[in-house]
Amino acid sequence: MHPSAPDPHAPADPARIEVALGERAYPVLIGPGVRHRLPAEVARIGARRVVVVSARPPEWTPDPGVPHRVVPARDGEHDKNLATVEQLCRAFADFGLTRADAVVSCGGGTTTDVVGLAAGLYHRGVAVIHLPTSLLAQVDASVGGKTAVNLPEGKNLVGVYWQPRAVLCDTEHLGTLPQREWRNGYGEIARAHFIGAGELRDRPVAEQIAACVALKARVVAADERDSGLRHILNYGHTLGHALERATDFGLRHGEAVGVGTVFAGRLAGVLGRVPADRVAEHHEVVAGYGLDTALPGGVDHDELVALMRRDKKATSGLSFVLDGPAGPELVADVPESAVRTALTGI
Repeated sequence: MHPSAPDPHAPADPARIEVALGERAYPVLIGPGVRHRLPAEVARIGARRVVVVSARPPEWTPDPGVPHRVVPARDGEHDKNLATVEQLCRAFADFGLTRADAVVSCGGGTTTDVVGLAAGLYHRGVAVIHLPTSLLAQVDASVGGKTAVNLPEGKNLVGVYWQPRAVLCDTEHLGTLPQREWRNGYGEIARAHFIGAGELRDRPVAEQIAACVALKARVVAADERDSGLRHILNYGHTLGHALERATDFGLRHGEAVGVGTVFAGRLAGVLGRVPADRVAEHHEVVAGYGLDTALPGGVDHDELVALMRRDKKATSGLSFVLDGPAGPELVADVPESAVRTALTGI
């Protein structure tokens, strides 16, 4: 079947999860062929013209049903910077985009982040619809309104909260992914096990995506701007982000988060927050998704500690989201000695 044709076997009603943010609430649709619902979503929000920023081939880039321009993009951390945001905003201006119009992203997690930030900044905010095409983007990056780009000093240090108007998670896109991109997404699914999603390893991928999106939607609705509960979504991310930087993004985000999740379990054990069997569960779950559980060779612990000190959550010393008797929570002022002990163990 041609990839741009509607799937005749697609269910009439995809899974629908609402991100409940009052007047800014929006739907997340999950299922085969949902990218073909883009014109209906564009019409629903009343956009007159659209810029589609796509990291996918033309046959996977849907027509929004209104006058539009397609701007090519490239997935990957090395384009996730302010220079790319400027290029996109200039393309919006060249097309004459206004606040009555919309931007559509079509790509993986980095494309979603960069396009979301550009949409949030251009004219102080224009509507954006996300069509995440990787497993990582569908389970995490496209939902919740966090947008950001990197600086040489660290990951995601420049960004804004800008909620999309709709998210269309088309599972047909996943059939085009290389195996490493599946691993990249599984890192986020593995960490979701420890923040409320439960056991997902034996469930179909569409159910895994829906469970992760539903979890994130609940958390975002309760704490949109990271004042408390939303910190749990960063489980495994503090070391994960540091590993990405330390390897010059040789480790993909989900791969790094997988290792970071094992580390979070070990650190919680070192601090006496969880028993040994819970520490072992972190290793078992991450390994169960086919992910690496150990630090890559040649990574310097001093560099990792320095990078983790620059994490956005680190407002009071080294800070991590860690499991404990009351569940996952942000723990500040973690002793460096404990961090180094946990690093030595993975």
